[in-house]
Amino acid sequence: MILVLASASPRRADILKQGGFSFVTRVSGASEALPASLSPAAAVRRLAKRKGEAVDCGPGEVVLAADTVVVCAGQRLGKPQNETDAAGMLRLLSGRTHHVYTGVYITNGAQEVLFSERSAVTFFPLSEAEIDAYVRSGEAMDKAGAYAIQGRGALFVRRVAGDYLNIVGLPLARTARELQNFGF
Repeated sequence: MILVLASASPRRADILKQGGFSFVTRVSGASEALPASLSPAAAVRRLAKRKGEAVDCGPGEVVLAADTVVVCAGQRLGKPQNETDAAGMLRLLSGRTHHVYTGVYITNGAQEVLFSERSAVTFFPLSEAEIDAYVRSGEAMDKAGAYAIQGRGALFVRRVAGDYLNIVGLPLARTARELQNFGF
């Protein structure tokens, strides 16, 4: 049995390695455009499934795909487009609680499972100097919500409720339990 990670995310790869999984990576290249009318949980599930279906699943293979979004004050925060966008996201998150949703899709071609997890993160109030320094570090780029909780972004976090690894990009405990149904 071969596990195929349909993601270019080094964070998801690290989480799977942490869980003791061996896998190969095949990036899906699927479109991430979705109607705004979908709830955050429905949106990440749909994107995860789209990514998983865009990757070939051969005999003896199980495809795992995921997508993560941050929601604060009713706004969905994906990956920032540039440094100005990243700083704006961090200003929005400053001193507030936001939610991180990750959708996960697993299939072997014959059976599939699709689920989402939600975690809450509360930030300390951030100064403009903290925001500017963090954005300049480069860590804010290519991260939903413009921060990496597993990196320097941890300095902003007052409280977490829910699955920590969900915030990083893959709810490992739930994913591992679902993978057991596929022979892992």
